Amino acid sequence: MVTRRNFIINASLATTAVLALPSLAFTMDKKEIGLQLYTLRDELPKNVKATLEKVAAAGFTTVETYGYSIKDQFWGFSPIELKRILDINGLKAVSGHYNLGGFLADGNTTELKAAIKAAKILKSEYLTVPWVDEPFRKNINDYKVLAKRLNDAAKICADSGLKLAYHNHDFEFQKHDGITGYEILLSETDKNLVYFELDLYWTIHSGNDPVTFFNQNPGRFKMWHVKDMDKINSALNTEVGSGTIDFKTIFNQVKQSGMKHFFVEQENNYNTNPFESIKRSCDFIVKNLV
Repeated sequence: MVTRRNFIINASLATTAVLALPSLAFTMDKKEIGLQLYTLRDELPKNVKATLEKVAAAGFTTVETYGYSIKDQFWGFSPIELKRILDINGLKAVSGHYNLGGFLADGNTTELKAAIKAAKILKSEYLTVPWVDEPFRKNINDYKVLAKRLNDAAKICADSGLKLAYHNHDFEFQKHDGITGYEILLSETDKNLVYFELDLYWTIHSGNDPVTFFNQNPGRFKMWHVKDMDKINSALNTEVGSGTIDFKTIFNQVKQSGMKHFFVEQENNYNTNPFESIKRSCDFIVKNLV
C-alpha cells in the first residue's frame, strides 16, 4: 500500500451538541464534517466520480484534497473538472495538501504557483503543506530555514487570497539541542500568515497533548486531522470513536484552538472497507462530538 511519504516523493454539528460544546458554535458550521481524501487513496484512482459520491453519501460536506501534480493533476482530472464533480455532490474542498518540496528546499516557485492556481479554481481557503522531506529537517537550522520558507510561501498565498497551513506528523516533535522542530515552527512563523493543521493522532502518538498546544498557542490551529489510535497497536489507526483518543476533551477546546475545519483521516487498518470505515467515523462524530 502506498504510504503518504512515498506518495509525496513519487508525485515530486444538533442543539444538544451545541449546549454540550458551546465553543464549537462560534467557530464553525456545526453541520460541517470533512474528510481528508488520502483516506481513499486506493479508491480514487479507480473511479473519482463514484468515490466522491460515496463520500457525500457517508455524511461528509467538505474534503481536503491531496496528490495534485502539474503533470497528472487530480487523478487525471483538471481542477476545473474536479470542482464540477465536487459541486454535483455538495462537497467543498476547503483545503488541499500540496507538495511544495521544491519551494521549501530552494525557493523555486514552480510547484507553489501551480498549487495556488489549482486551489483557487477549487475555491479552497487553505493551501496546506503536508510533509517535509528528511534531508530538510535534520537540525535546528533546517527548521529555521523551513520557518522562513513557510513565511515566504504564506505571503505569496495571501497575495492570491489563500491561507497557508502546515500539517504535522511525529518527526516535528523530535528534540534538537533541547528544542523541537515544532516549537521552532510555531515561534518563528508569522502568526498572522502561517496557520497549523494539527494532526491529533500524530501529536498524541509522539507523546504530546493537543490541549497543551492550544493553551500555549491559542487560535493558531485552524484545522485538525481527526483520526483515532488503535487500542492494541498504537502505530495503527482505527475508526474515530473506536480507539484510545479522548476526542470529547479535545473538541471542548475548539475555541481555544481556533479550529475552523476538521478532517477525518484514516491511513491504515480499516476494520471493514474504507467506505464503511469513513461512515462509522462520521456517524460517531455526528452523535458524540458535533
